[in-house]
Amino acid sequence: MDPQKNNHSVTSNQDTVGLSIHSTSDTLVVTSYLLLVLFFGLWALLSHRRGTVKDFFLAGQNLPWWLLGISTFSANIGSGHYMGLAGIGATSGIAAGALEWNTIFMLCILGWIFVPIYNKAEVVTLPEYLKKRFGSFRIQLFSSFFSLVVYIFSRISMEISFGAMFLKMIWDTDIYQTMLVLLTITGIYTITGGLTTVAYVETLQAGIMLLGSVLLMIYAFREVGGYQALVKKYLHAIPSRTQQGNWTAKPQCYMPRQDAFHIFRSFSSGDIPWPGLILGATVVSLFYGCADQVSVQRFLAGKSRLHMQGGCLLCGYLKLLPMFFMVMPGMISRILFPDQVACVVPSECQKFCGRRSSCSALAYPVLVIGVMPAGLQGFVLSTVCASIMSSLTSVFNSSSALFTLNIYTWIRPLATEKELMIAGRFFVIILLAVTIVWIPTIEMVSSEALFEYMQVLKSCLTPAVAAVFLLAVFCNRVNEQGAFWGLVLGTAIGAFRLLAEFFYGPSTCEGGRVCPTLICGLHYLYFGFFLFLVTLLITLAISLATKPISDVHLRGLCWSLRNSRQRRVSLEKEMRWKMFPSSTFQQGMFGETNTCLWKVWDLYCGLDAQGSTKIGPENTTEEKRKATCEQMGSSDTSVSLETLARRMASRKSEEHQEMRDWSDRPESAFWRRAVDASGVLLFVLLIFVHVYFA
Repeated sequence: MDPQKNNHSVTSNQDTVGLSIHSTSDTLVVTSYLLLVLFFGLWALLSHRRGTVKDFFLAGQNLPWWLLGISTFSANIGSGHYMGLAGIGATSGIAAGALEWNTIFMLCILGWIFVPIYNKAEVVTLPEYLKKRFGSFRIQLFSSFFSLVVYIFSRISMEISFGAMFLKMIWDTDIYQTMLVLLTITGIYTITGGLTTVAYVETLQAGIMLLGSVLLMIYAFREVGGYQALVKKYLHAIPSRTQQGNWTAKPQCYMPRQDAFHIFRSFSSGDIPWPGLILGATVVSLFYGCADQVSVQRFLAGKSRLHMQGGCLLCGYLKLLPMFFMVMPGMISRILFPDQVACVVPSECQKFCGRRSSCSALAYPVLVIGVMPAGLQGFVLSTVCASIMSSLTSVFNSSSALFTLNIYTWIRPLATEKELMIAGRFFVIILLAVTIVWIPTIEMVSSEALFEYMQVLKSCLTPAVAAVFLLAVFCNRVNEQGAFWGLVLGTAIGAFRLLAEFFYGPSTCEGGRVCPTLICGLHYLYFGFFLFLVTLLITLAISLATKPISDVHLRGLCWSLRNSRQRRVSLEKEMRWKMFPSSTFQQGMFGETNTCLWKVWDLYCGLDAQGSTKIGPENTTEEKRKATCEQMGSSDTSVSLETLARRMASRKSEEHQEMRDWSDRPESAFWRRAVDASGVLLFVLLIFVHVYFA
């Protein structure tokens, strides 16, 4: 390509940057997309059962491998990936893409080790597994509340922040109203549809996301002149203004990194040092790959072990793409628009992104405006909208499962299945309301600073949980005291570092790091691995100093006892918290009614055909006691409700055997070999890309 011609094209493109494009064709494309999602969501909602716990939270354990893989990929790729990975690619290079590749290894471990253990434990949520493994309500509740807090302050806030910034840049309209429309459409099918509906809609969203990303990548590479031109031009992509008056920016603040096209960087001076990438990032990936409710819940919903493993591999193959769909386009954006994306002069940055330093978060939106024609800009906008909606729906559904099956059942242990379904749906409504309240608050936060905070948050809070799950599966000697205090102390240490990061603010190129070196001097990836080791040591030390759990309670719950054919004896401990007597049995709560409004609600929620249970909410407390005693085979009606609650929970656990145990199902030898061969091929590709970009 002629350099003069290319420079003229870049200059022309830069003149258009900063102007929001709102053409009629773009409006039609986005409107058509929203209508398509609404129609598809309603179709999936009305064509699948969703009136039981198994149907709503596990899709009846009937999802095929392709739906598992594509929907999981879509659920874990949000607007933060488009904006954040492109922004880091613009400032740092390709190393950020390797963070996504780390997750692929964890997906294989999830499919071959962790999910089969969770399936044998017959659980829907991960806190349920911890309760069965350690016999502890306090671990179940702590991990449930912890997950909900992380989802609200991490995933939801990041989606709202990056989504609002992108829409404001591309779609010159009121952000609050636009996000409200997206959340309304999302809520229509998420509140009542369950995991099946969410998975089908996310698959549609994934198709749109992939197609839009491919189109933008093609236009971007064509504009820059191909991959070799990207390698050559990126190292010279510096802004035209680097000084203002007597002030001159430091060269390291605007010069591209010389190691931009290497993923393994210096352990001391690299922004993503290679030991941190191998150790710290792997610990974070261990959590999001093997101990995160969003991913695990989907794979537990698979038809069989082979479908589950095939879904893990498909998601792994798709995880190879963000490097080329998001990171490299961000680098191209810096080449084409260096004054905007790589600005260092405070007045210039203030003009482009409202900050006085670094506008790298604009890399993706300015690329869309600068290289995409009208109509296709609307399609790429739909791509980002799809990432926002798919990420939020996955968080809503998984959070609903955590609340309903771990917190609500603790408050109301004799709740009927219909009551649980209604409670789960109402919790999604609450999350939607929380998200709407977040919009004006998050919009004021710098998106680039938020993305850095999210990386620090992951490295500060997730290692402790990952360590406990790893020990729970592989170390029989770990007991309840060790796991609980390891989890609590590890989380407290991580929270202290996180609060310090928030209080002092992120480091800047010109100002350096304000946070004291004693607290924040260790790179966050190094700190994550250090916290992982500390949690391991605390958990093991306390476990070795206290009484072990007998193997009769661990059959099928640990790796060494996974093939045990003997029946597991459940660990039951006295509840450490009293039930709320005023709310445990409220007459008529979620009761049956014949009003038309309630019948319409039941039809919409898929609850109209559900039969009544033997112990319904309409019964009085005394009637509940008698009916429960009859079910338990006891004639003593003086038994306390708390004791009956524990017995009923045990009975429900036994009835939960209807969850499919994949190990008892025959597997096709041909497809088993095909899945194994696909796994080997995926590992070969992973090794190749790591070696190529080393």
